[in-house]
Amino acid sequence: MASATQNTPEHGKEDFAALLDETLGSDSAFDGTVVRGRVIRLTDDHAIVDVGLKSEGRVALREFGPVGTTPDVKPGDVFELFIERYEDRDGSIVLSREKARREEAWTALESAFAHNQRVNGTIYGRVKGGFTVDLGGAMAFLPGSQVDIRPVRDVGPLMGQPQPFQILKMDRARGNIVVSRRAVLEETRAEQRSELIQGLKEGMILDGVVKNITDYGAFVDLGGVDGLLHVTDIAWKRINHPSEALQIGQPVRVQVIRFNSDTQRISLGMKQLEADPWENVAVKYSVNARFTGRVTNITDYGAFVELEPGVEGLVHVSEMSWTKKNVHPGKIVATSQEVEVMVLDVDSAKRRISLGLKQVQRNPWEQFAEEHKVGSVIEGEIRNITEFGLFIGLSADIDGMVHMSDLSWDESGEEVMKRYEKGQVVQAKVLDVDAEKERISLGIKQLQEDPAADVLDRINKGDVVTCVVTAVQSNGIEVKVDDVLTGFIRRGELARDKSEQRPERFAVGEKVDAKVVGLDRSSRKLSLTIRGREVEEDKQAISEYGSSDSGASLGDILGAAIRRRSSED
Repeated sequence: MASATQNTPEHGKEDFAALLDETLGSDSAFDGTVVRGRVIRLTDDHAIVDVGLKSEGRVALREFGPVGTTPDVKPGDVFELFIERYEDRDGSIVLSREKARREEAWTALESAFAHNQRVNGTIYGRVKGGFTVDLGGAMAFLPGSQVDIRPVRDVGPLMGQPQPFQILKMDRARGNIVVSRRAVLEETRAEQRSELIQGLKEGMILDGVVKNITDYGAFVDLGGVDGLLHVTDIAWKRINHPSEALQIGQPVRVQVIRFNSDTQRISLGMKQLEADPWENVAVKYSVNARFTGRVTNITDYGAFVELEPGVEGLVHVSEMSWTKKNVHPGKIVATSQEVEVMVLDVDSAKRRISLGLKQVQRNPWEQFAEEHKVGSVIEGEIRNITEFGLFIGLSADIDGMVHMSDLSWDESGEEVMKRYEKGQVVQAKVLDVDAEKERISLGIKQLQEDPAADVLDRINKGDVVTCVVTAVQSNGIEVKVDDVLTGFIRRGELARDKSEQRPERFAVGEKVDAKVVGLDRSSRKLSLTIRGREVEEDKQAISEYGSSDSGASLGDILGAAIRRRSSED
């Protein structure tokens, strides 16, 4: 009974397992070691490998190449392999090519890390916060901040490309490795910067990349050192902001304009690599020549017009319009507008060209003078009434003025102006056109003949005329001649004798004879004298009726002259 119990099925299974272990062996001394093996043959999923032990080993084919590719392995190839399990239940040794590569890589990486050496790797995947890097079999983490010196928007071009990395830290027990591509770039930049600074000279032409853009220019990375490209040195033409011509990350070719070795400040220029458009500009843009340009900038004092890229001229506000005075240039032209201009002056040394906008149009005053000769009659609307006359619109842009003295031959200008209103259409005669002073003089009274024309033709200086007193003033009297001419006799000219030089002895309506001493035909005014007439009569009487040595008194002579005149009458 006892022996029957020992031969139960369960006991038989245990004996079989022990016997199997004894037969196959359970020696795990080789587990975790790396051995060399030669591929004997290939199956669908594995490579059968001879590693020099009593059993053959097998390696999954997927470990000989990336997923989705044909494994790079064939019979006869020799590899370093990692023993995961010395013998499994099938009597085969389980091997790993990938773990062998990892062991090799870790050993090499630990040596590089200890000696602060760079290692080569390939970025092959994205993970949270960064990327995964294959360091020849060992996987490492590349933080996003350690990819480049500057933030990189697109890492696509870096993926799958072998490149150097610096190991920041590694922990073999945990299988963690952190690497940096940025550290390698910074070290390289420092070396390049040192080399560049030592060989940098003014006038050198370098290639760079736009690193940053500001309101006043752009900073260009020259490969380890930055230089400033001022907005005025980007192009010969006007650029209001650097972003109009440059973008961050754009490759540019620049010239070193200035270099301060003490401060290591570098000033760069792009336009210096192009021909200066101001060379021979005086020949190309001759005075009085006409050109078409584009308005690039408008200021309070005028507008800048681009004649060609890099060459601008100023149209001063005074040269913009014949008629629009004291108007902001922005109300005459607009930015980007194409305009025709005339060259007024060129100063190549100061890079200045003076342009005129109104000069390409006809002077409206000259045009009016050609179309309306002096003496012609025009018709227009009263646009404005001032204290000294009327302004009449002659065209959309110009006015002519009728002075108050040219409104009526007989009435005063103040009185006549009261009968006119703005907007009223009137006729007038062109009296004068001064294109240089931009003045047109008109007259309304000249539409009729001057009623005093005949009288003016008869009267000359020195004549004695009969006047009618129209007003008595403290300093003299006002008179009228033939009801059309006005005159004034000053107090000192009212009589020969001083005692008689009293204006109050004359009455309005009284007739007096006076001598003409001045004649203003345009204003129809006479300057008269009674004293002068009396003195002249005295001289004539003495000449006719006596002499200075005859012994006759002046009273006797005048008495005889009076009696003679009475007898003649």
